[in-house]
Order: sequence, then structure tokens, then C-alpha cells
Amino acid sequence: MESKLEVWKLAHQLTLKVYQISNKFPSSEAYGLTSQIRRSSSSVPTNIIEGQGRQYKKEFVQFLYIAKGSLEEMNYQLFLARDLKYISSEEYEELYEMCTRIKMMLYKLIKSLK
Repeated sequence: MESKLEVWKLAHQLTLKVYQISNKFPSSEAYGLTSQIRRSSSSVPTNIIEGQGRQYKKEFVQFLYIAKGSLEEMNYQLFLARDLKYISSEEYEELYEMCTRIKMMLYKLIKSLK
């Protein structure tokens, strides 16, 4: 399944990167930060595509807001992973920039649907 929306494509790429980098987290985090960051990252494209499949624009907008919330949650988890030295500052910056781009794209999409 794939969406034609650019924001979904970028969110999917971000999720793939999060899965890649979280493979390096300590095994003691398997049920902690690793699981949390993967869930929040995959929630972003999941909510975008689920909302896109809804019948009404208002529903789509609600799912986009949920995606935005998951993005903020993941942002903090990435910050925490950096401070715990699970990821490098460079990895954090790359992912943070992707998050910022996605956040702006979500904002524009929400605005266009209202």
C-alpha cells in the first residue's frame, strides 16, 4: 500500500530510518525506548493513510492531527535517544530535520483541507 501524498512518502522514509537506527539501541531497551520510538514513528504514516481513506475531509484532518501528535512524541524520543548516546548528534539532526519537514507538510495539508 502506498499513498501519493508526499508527506506520507517522507513519513514512511522517516519510519524506515528510525527502524534502522533503533537496531543499534541496547537490548535492554527492546521493550522500552526501542518499542516506543518504533510505534510512534510508524503511527505517523499509518494515520496519514488511514485518514486519506476516510469519507469526509473532517475525518482526514483529525487523523492528520493524530499523526502530528505522534510526530511530536517521536521527536522527544529521538532527543532522549541522543542524550542517552544511543544515536549520534548527526543522526539526531538528520531525523529532526525530517520531522520538521513533515510537520510543516502536515500543517499545510490540514490548512488546505479546512
